[in-house]
Amino acid sequence: MNILAIGAHPDDIEYGCGGMLAKYAKKGHEVYLFVASDGARGGDAEVRRREQEDSARVLGVRDVFWGGYLDTEVPLSRELIVQLEAVIRKIGPRMIFVNSPDDTHQDHRHLAQCASSATRYVPNYLFYEVPSTQNFAPNCSTDIADVLDTKLACLEAHHSQMAKTNIEDLTILELARSCATFRGIQARVKYAEAFQSVRLLLNL
Repeated sequence: MNILAIGAHPDDIEYGCGGMLAKYAKKGHEVYLFVASDGARGGDAEVRRREQEDSARVLGVRDVFWGGYLDTEVPLSRELIVQLEAVIRKIGPRMIFVNSPDDTHQDHRHLAQCASSATRYVPNYLFYEVPSTQNFAPNCSTDIADVLDTKLACLEAHHSQMAKTNIEDLTILELARSCATFRGIQARVKYAEAFQSVRLLLNL
């Protein structure tokens, strides 16, 4: 199965669904990423691109597609919808993950809205959470205890982002581990990632 994870910035995907993607990659599925912006508001654009490529290799990703937008300027536009549709046609994913639309960052909101149009024929479509997500109401989870180290290693590949965040001086690794613990408690496992499914096709 081909899987596509869509993120507004480098490291969004790893935080939101890195564990799930690591599990799929380990099982032999083809994982692809689409990163909409250069992340330059959080550091040098070339450095962030290189870090995203390094992270993708740790994760076992087949290829990374880039939107080419400036950080904080990801548009709510037909152009982005068409761009996403082209990637979807090229790789034929059966499952897509993207930022939640209920978020304080405009890039996340705009990307999620465009993705909801572009993914309309994909059977499995799920939102993931990042630290700026609001009012997240997950309705499905996955146990990531066996791949938590991989998820954290993928995040750690984004070396320029390892300084303290603006959330109580916690690092992105501390935030990710805390989130995995909390979602694990909710799912009755040690560590989990949680998702809000828009469409979920269960083949038993």
